[in-house]
Formats: sequence, structure tokens, C-alpha cells
Amino acid sequence: MSASPSISLPPQVTGLGYVPLEPTAFLRRSARVFADRVAVIDDDATFTYAEFSERVDRIAGALTSLGVRAGDRVAVLASNTHVMLALHYAIPLASAVIVALNTRLSPPELAVIVEHSGADVLIYDRELEANALELAPLVGRAIRCGDAGSEFETLVQAASPNARPPQDELGMIALNYTSGTTGTPKGVMYSHRGAYLQALAMAFHTQLDSSSVYLWTLPMFHCSGWCFTWAVTAAGATHRCLRKPDAALIWHHLRESRISHLCAAPTILVMLANHDSAQAGMPARPLRIYTGGAPPGPALLERTAQLGIDVYHLYGLTETYGPAVVCEWREEWNALSIPAQAELKARQGVGNIVAQEARVVDYDGRDVPADGVAQGEIALRGNNVMLGYYRDPEATAAAFPDGWFRTGDIGVMHPDRYIQITDRSKDVIISGGENIASIEVEQMLERHPDVLEVAVVAGPDPTWGEVPIAFVTLRPDASADEAMLVAYCREHITRFKAPKRIIFGELPKTGTGKIQKFVLRDRAKILVGATK
Repeated sequence: MSASPSISLPPQVTGLGYVPLEPTAFLRRSARVFADRVAVIDDDATFTYAEFSERVDRIAGALTSLGVRAGDRVAVLASNTHVMLALHYAIPLASAVIVALNTRLSPPELAVIVEHSGADVLIYDRELEANALELAPLVGRAIRCGDAGSEFETLVQAASPNARPPQDELGMIALNYTSGTTGTPKGVMYSHRGAYLQALAMAFHTQLDSSSVYLWTLPMFHCSGWCFTWAVTAAGATHRCLRKPDAALIWHHLRESRISHLCAAPTILVMLANHDSAQAGMPARPLRIYTGGAPPGPALLERTAQLGIDVYHLYGLTETYGPAVVCEWREEWNALSIPAQAELKARQGVGNIVAQEARVVDYDGRDVPADGVAQGEIALRGNNVMLGYYRDPEATAAAFPDGWFRTGDIGVMHPDRYIQITDRSKDVIISGGENIASIEVEQMLERHPDVLEVAVVAGPDPTWGEVPIAFVTLRPDASADEAMLVAYCREHITRFKAPKRIIFGELPKTGTGKIQKFVLRDRAKILVGATK
């Protein structure tokens, strides 16, 4: 299959002054304009923009020397390092497609993605070598990176710079996989044009500039780091890499590294707000935190406001290059009480500057009244919406029934045209910013010989926002208990997907035999609250 769908630009777009929109151009510009400024800091490694650009060109040359050709997929299994960042430029400059793998997934789950993507090369961090070696047989070449003596560094040092700026802006730059909300991850195709425009939108809305220092708490594998992999460079700002989002280490960098910006799921905000370091107050430099992945509750936003942390709410999906909607703050809201501000900040907001206006539509695709009450499905359209699902035309067609992408999220439209999520379809559990498919957990538990029926729903959790709660009906004479079933899940799927609680008993059903999950969700809230 070709790297991207057959899409062509209208003739008037390809005039004499036309230049393809593609985000590697940001690095070329910053290497000229900010040549001596620090581009990347990663532990003991520091690169100016001139040095980083030269290294990226060498990595592109190394990929070419490996036989990577136009349209090939290159898988990357790495945490937030300078190598991971460089590959977001070098792979497209080698005319290839980056497939950034979720480092939290188990080898079997990663294998599904690698096989589906058809990746020819796997580049992996030394810390993830055990998982990478299980994937190695699926690709033509597996290359370890992350230390001076690695094969990767040897290849880079020996390579000649060989960067080829992409010429097809509607070609595929990245293949980002969803978290599998229906049980199987989908490959979301990003175009060079979409990545370029989304990066500009993020730089604009977050007010990045050449004095900014961005801390990488958000995984780069997630929606290409919400396109901040390119946005920070576009502004000539400094990338401060961070392998793991440890609260103590984040607070250390906030005080010692002059951090001005970071993005994180609400669970990271919980960690920061409740860490002992928060009691010492905020550092002197103003900090802007952008959160998404799950709606931050007003109580959390009140807590961060009391600490003096400026939190801004973003909303989007893998299919929209990350945040397609921003809770655009209005100056007059500053006069409101903190609780009132928190209620406003908890809304998802309006389309970002490169997106079309977000809509809330009914079953027939008609806009619901903008009264803050009528519910419908959130629909999005614009240059920052995916090209489609890779090798899945049926799912692509279903997601765009009328040219508008259906998000699967249920919400309302307020009179000021700000949208707000009120519920989620498909029973997705969002835990720490990661999507967990309830059906995947259910199917695993159903494989246990003692389980007769099972339903998995989201339960509230003070740290992760939501966690899986399983309701199980055992077979007669079964001997399994809660600990046994949790251990069984952890043995076969990634640990964070395993249920945090298992409640035994009969499952509520409709007259047609369907399990009433809404009843179980309410029950989970009561049971979890009763055990605190």
C-alpha cells in the first residue's frame, strides 16, 4: 500500500512561489537564526541548533546507508531522549515515516503495531533492549542507540550528511497508533502539512519563543509529542529532555533549569501538586502547564491555582495530531473567583488557530443547540485531522461519515461556542492520559477458566484519574479470587491495563441480555469511594 491516500493539491496552491509545508524546515531555519543557542539538553549531552541540525543530517545519511527508502517505516522504541527528538527530523529527511512506539506496551502488543506498520528498521534505546529484542525478528534491522559505543552512534559518526527535505506535503510523516480503544490499535497517518500547521498552532497558543525552555514530561511517542517535537524548534526554544516524569525530578528542573513550559496529563498535575516540593512555592520564572489526555477536574485546577501554577486545558486525539481544541482564556475571567475560573478551565474550548470550528452534532449530523445542555458527539475537521487510518479504509470511512471526523466523545456546546465533554463513547478508560480499551481487558479475563462473565468500566482514582474496575461472575465451583485474576491479567497484558479492583457477583442486564455498564460505572464510584 502507498504511504498515504491519494490526495492532490488544487492547481492554485502550486504556483511559482509554492514551497511544501513540512516541519523539518523549522530546524533549518533555527539552525540559521539561532545557530549558537542551546537547542537540546539531555543529561550530559547539550547541542546548539547548529550542532543539532548537523547531527540530524548525519542520522538521515545513516538511515539512507542502511537502505531506508522513500515511504519506508522506521520504528523507534525510546523514551524522551535527544535521539528520539532527532529522529523526528532525520526520518522524514530520509524520506521515510516515523513509527514511534509506546514504551509502556508489552512486547506482544508492540509486535502487533510493528507488524501492521511494516517497519523495516527498529531503533531502540538501551533501557528498552529486552522488549526490542523480542521485536527484532519482525524487522530487517534492529539498532541499539543511547550510548557512545552503540551501533547507532557508530553509524551516525561514519555517515555523510544526506538530508532530503520532503517535497510532498500531503505525504505521510508519521504513523501514530491509537491506544486501541476498540481492542486493536489503529495506525493514524499524519501528513507533513498537518504536522507543520499543528506545530505552528502549538507554538502560537502556548506562547513559545526563543527564550522558552520546554521540559519533556509528555511522551514524544504520544501524537508526536502533540507536535511539540517540532513546535519548540520552530520557536527557537530549548528542549529539556526527561526520560521519566518523576515528580521530584520535575520539581528539580522547575527550580534549577529555568523551565517555562511543559505538557502533561492531569495525573502528572496531581503528582506535582501533592509532592512535598510544592510546599516551597513556585520558582521565580513563570511556568505555563498545558494539560490534556483526560479532562482535568475543577478540584485539581483549584489546587494548582492555589499553588500559583498556570494550567491551560487542551483537547484532542491521536487522530487530530494532539490538541485540536484549546480552552482559550479570556482576560475578563481573571476577575472571577478561583472556583469559577476552575469551572471554565475544565471545559475543552474552541478549535485551535489552524483548525475549523469544533461542532457538537446529533445522530444525523446536525448541530445541537448551543445551550450547554443538549448533548451530541464532538466532530472536528481541518488540516490537523489525520489523513486516515493506515490499511483500514473501512474504519476511515466510518470515522468521516460526512467529511467531519467523529471523535467518539459526547459533549455539549455552550452559548459562547466552547465545547465541553460530558461523557465518552465506547467505554474508553483514560488512565494517566493513556487510553485503555475495556473490551481488551474483558477478553483477557474471559480467557481465565474460572470466569463466566465480565464487564470492565472506569473507576475514579486520585492519582491516575481513572483505573479499570472489573465486575466478574465466576463459574460454579470456581476457586479464583481477586488477587489471582489481577495477577493473571498482569501476566498477559501491560500492567497498567490490569484491573485495580475486581468485584464478584451477577451483572445487571437489559431485557435483551446486554450488560448495563452505566449501572456498573455508578457502582464502581460508590465502591471505590467507600474504601478510601
